[in-house]
Amino acid sequence: MATDISYTSSTELRRLIDRKEVSIVEVVEYFYSRIEDLNPQLNAYLALCPDEALVAAAKAQDAVQRGDSLGPLHGIPVSVKDLEMTKGIPTTLGSTVFNDCTPDLDSIVVERVRQAGAIILGKTNTPEFGLSGTTENNLGDACRNPWDTDCTPGGSSGGAAAALAAGLCTLATGSDGGGSIRIPASFSGIFGIKPSQGRVPRYGGYGLPSANHFSQSGPMSRTVADAALLLQVMAGPDFRDATSMRETPPDFSARLSSGVKGLRIGWSQDYGYAAVDPEVARITQQASELFQELGANLDAVNLDLEDPFPAFWDVFATASYTSYGHMLDDRRGDFTDYGLKALDHGASLTGADLSRALLQVDILRRKFETLFDTYDLLVTPTMAVPAFPIEQRPSEIGGKHVEPFWGFLPFTYPINMTGQTASSVPCGFSIGGMPIGLHIVGPHGGEAKVLQASAAFEEARPWVDKRPQVS
Repeated sequence: MATDISYTSSTELRRLIDRKEVSIVEVVEYFYSRIEDLNPQLNAYLALCPDEALVAAAKAQDAVQRGDSLGPLHGIPVSVKDLEMTKGIPTTLGSTVFNDCTPDLDSIVVERVRQAGAIILGKTNTPEFGLSGTTENNLGDACRNPWDTDCTPGGSSGGAAAALAAGLCTLATGSDGGGSIRIPASFSGIFGIKPSQGRVPRYGGYGLPSANHFSQSGPMSRTVADAALLLQVMAGPDFRDATSMRETPPDFSARLSSGVKGLRIGWSQDYGYAAVDPEVARITQQASELFQELGANLDAVNLDLEDPFPAFWDVFATASYTSYGHMLDDRRGDFTDYGLKALDHGASLTGADLSRALLQVDILRRKFETLFDTYDLLVTPTMAVPAFPIEQRPSEIGGKHVEPFWGFLPFTYPINMTGQTASSVPCGFSIGGMPIGLHIVGPHGGEAKVLQASAAFEEARPWVDKRPQVS
């Protein structure tokens, strides 16, 4: 198997499969060989399922040989974030609480990925319950960034991002409740898009059910076209999720080559409150100006917001406590420090606290809706800093003191609060050689427009040829 297959896009690999120019079994075997060689340096995967994958690959190859009708992801090697339930494959949610658990059902995302013909390679690393913007847990060593293994790949979809960047899968599912697709996409030099709230339904899990105010599963990939393909598979209503959008999704690939000419795009360096590393601010502002060169109308936006993190944290922690707080008395010693931080905060809140926080969510959502009366898209830095060494979160950014737990991700969680869609595209590198991402925010339901702008940026500033140290 040619080494290029590890970085072949899913759209190209799908064409090779159709033309019988590659064997799906050999492709899957090749990826497992790469995982065996490189994953010990990265800890991108928490669980692998080679026996199941090779059986599925053989059946998929037989279907090709018979000339059967094939699904959009037929034969494509995919990783699944370990927050998604996978029938017959261990699912830990990044927690030792569920260290020995194997579900008897698939999440809706996994159902759809399987039905589309993808071959699941394994489950990617995530912090406990997805509660952190970096990927460390009590299951083993931290997940590491392929560009510099001393650094974090971000979180909570850190394993997915590391696997993609290192060529250990072709596509990856992620999820984003406060930035968990976009943070690792920025830190790891890949593409990711958080869909609008309700675009991708969810169902099933170990914990007790709670309201899903902020979280969305979504695609992570090395190219925009690949993400559009996977999002098409993941999106759409399902009666099992009462919050899923009832409308049929648009064709997310239809306008990828349409460019951005005439679009109204706003630029904000800080939302009015964020501390940003000067190098990140400079690189992302220069990247935003590319849209003007491509024919869009670009304006600086004076977003004079107060930091909404307190309201975000109240809602987010309440949901975490609702789902897993019942285990605190018996299993407290099994939780991570940050897991306890979230659960204990959720336990401390009253109904009145949650009501006040939800009011702030509504106020923020209206402010952004008003902004999008004027603009088609908003662009910002994805992250306030490049990736940093593991367990060394910055306490100062751009000369300002920040809270280490969340100060490095000021641009992502507000978009979870508003329910909008947003992507992160690779737009440059720091002096230290770490990737930097540009954040492209669209209106609710505006994934096609965000993908369109992302594709225009990708065509003008290609990133897919960049390879990390571990590759």
